[in-house]
Amino acid sequence: MDASHLAANWSDIRRRVDEACREAGRDPAEVTILPVSKTFGPELIRAAVALGMRRFGENKVQEIRDKAPLLADCGIDWVMIGHLQTNKAKDVARLASEVQSLDRLELAEALDRRLQHEGRAIDVLVQVKTSSEPSKYGLPPEQLPPFLDTLRGYDTLRVRGLMTLAIHSNEPVEVRGCFRRLRELRDQAIAQGHDIPRLSMGMSGDFPLAVAEGATELRIGTAIFGNRPYPDSYYWPEPVGGT
Repeated sequence: MDASHLAANWSDIRRRVDEACREAGRDPAEVTILPVSKTFGPELIRAAVALGMRRFGENKVQEIRDKAPLLADCGIDWVMIGHLQTNKAKDVARLASEVQSLDRLELAEALDRRLQHEGRAIDVLVQVKTSSEPSKYGLPPEQLPPFLDTLRGYDTLRVRGLMTLAIHSNEPVEVRGCFRRLRELRDQAIAQGHDIPRLSMGMSGDFPLAVAEGATELRIGTAIFGNRPYPDSYYWPEPVGGT
């Protein structure tokens, strides 16, 4: 992908998100886009930075670790959105500005230890499992209230909201139900005194449904960067513009 195609994709997805907001009766300013750069290389990300993108979501700690030094001059905030093993907490505490996949106490403890060592605090979202698919990660909904209460004891973890992955289905009612469930859980938590306004939900294929159910952030990859021919490995294309 060259720089002109990337710019066109970025403009198009912002337009589509704005349209979804208006159709839902919402202010487009309420919904941000998190570009998901997993499997794409530093040159394409650098071109995205030139278009005004500053936060990038990654699924694997290894990719953040490999890309961060190559893009150190870009002022990027790296956001961990994939399932996180506790033995990767060290790199996340050192490099990431946010974790959206916090789903268990063991991980919270590991992150807190490493963040204390680094002298840092980061924003976190609690990932909740709102579908019945075995392949999906996330905290069971019934465990959310006590988990949020426990997280109050970790000064290095600033809990800002919730995240979920919707069911993989062609039935909009099923997908939308996952998003609605997360919004309901967020609203219940706010009523219980937790300041967690953010809802990270919705991706390239289902974001209008997420917007309709109150998403505040959409994790968009394919609609910005294009298809990933090798989704489970690095795919670093030729440098943008031939440079």
